[in-house]
Amino acid sequence: MGIYKEMFISFSKIGGFTLGGGYAMVPLMEKEVVDNKQWLDKEEFMDILVVAQSTPGLFAIDMASHIGYKLRGIKGGIVGALSVAAPSIVIILLIAMFFHAFNDNIYIEKIFRGIRPAVVALIAAPCFSMARTAKINRRNIWIPVVSALLISAFGVSPIYIILAAGLGGYIYGRLKSGK
Repeated sequence: MGIYKEMFISFSKIGGFTLGGGYAMVPLMEKEVVDNKQWLDKEEFMDILVVAQSTPGLFAIDMASHIGYKLRGIKGGIVGALSVAAPSIVIILLIAMFFHAFNDNIYIEKIFRGIRPAVVALIAAPCFSMARTAKINRRNIWIPVVSALLISAFGVSPIYIILAAGLGGYIYGRLKSGK
């Protein structure tokens, strides 16, 4: 099977069977791309994750296009982006066609009420994996904690957090190397 076909199948599965948006896709994408297909190692995946978080656009599409680009250049990036988005587009079109029939259905409302907490867990789970890969420990745990508090409690833009963290890492690296 060609790499483009493999990418299309892999990213379509991820795009079609993940509830909760882009961040909920991270564990599935990591399992498929790093563990199953071994297209990337954990560090490459984390690097792409960071870049995708920093670029404008839909997170899942950014991830898939960056992975595709890493594997096969521009064509790979296009295949990655289209294949992760295609199932969502089809599903949204189907829901839009039939939504009015289920709009006030009490059972559908209860189903979604049950799904919401599971989606929160799907979004939270990658944090633990990312923390291990990013080598978060007792000495540097304050960085993500303070960053999250600044964003959620004080409304600081994530862009400022990313810029400050990058600058802080650069300065720390310079000081540590003695240059």
